[in-house]
Amino acid sequence: MDRALYLSMTGASQAMQAQTIHANNLANASTTGFQADLAQARSMAVYGPGMPSRVYSMTENPGTDFTRGPLQQTGNSLDMAVKGEGYIAVLAPDGSEAYTRAGDLQLGVFGELLTGSGLPVLGNNGPVVLPPHENVEFGADGTVSVRELGQGAQVLAAIDRIKLVNPQPQELVKGTDGLMRRIDGGETPADAQVELASGYLEGSNVNVVDSMVEMISLARNYEMNVKFMQTVQQNSESSARLLQIQ
Repeated sequence: MDRALYLSMTGASQAMQAQTIHANNLANASTTGFQADLAQARSMAVYGPGMPSRVYSMTENPGTDFTRGPLQQTGNSLDMAVKGEGYIAVLAPDGSEAYTRAGDLQLGVFGELLTGSGLPVLGNNGPVVLPPHENVEFGADGTVSVRELGQGAQVLAAIDRIKLVNPQPQELVKGTDGLMRRIDGGETPADAQVELASGYLEGSNVNVVDSMVEMISLARNYEMNVKFMQTVQQNSESSARLLQIQ
């Protein structure tokens, strides 16, 4: 009886973890540049003395859906979307280099170029910082140009260039902060082939309908495992009463 109890317990546990992942995806269905998390589990036979007669549910390494979200035109000159593959390099709170596709940029009080969540955007030599200016423009290759105070409308000066990278999906891992990082903890060199679209933002790649359907399926799976555990308990109690009679 105890074997059946552990089997259903692991199944219910994995269903709860998958529910948490899908709930987080749904909560970020409207988050700029969000990449959905994938729930993964597999059956694992228990090896030991005798034959491997039991199979438990085991969590796999978490995965990320690298499908690109839809582009939404905003008309804001500080909004950037990565065309096709690639990422914008940012400075993470822990000081490491991280990558994001959320291009809702803003300017800090000291002219620093920040993401919507307040992370410094990296350029050729560290975070991008703009001097006092009247206007700022971004090139498709990430070049940041400004018209300084007192200059003519046609006088633009290139200040820096946003670091755009294009690492392979298998080289990346998603952190709890939603940022992508290299698995080896290193830095990725800039890729001149990556381009930006000014005045656009990339939406979340979460499929709301699929996530809702999956959550309903997981809820039923969880209920089935809980009912199975209750059945095992009832059978155990019945067996105990029979032994008392004897």
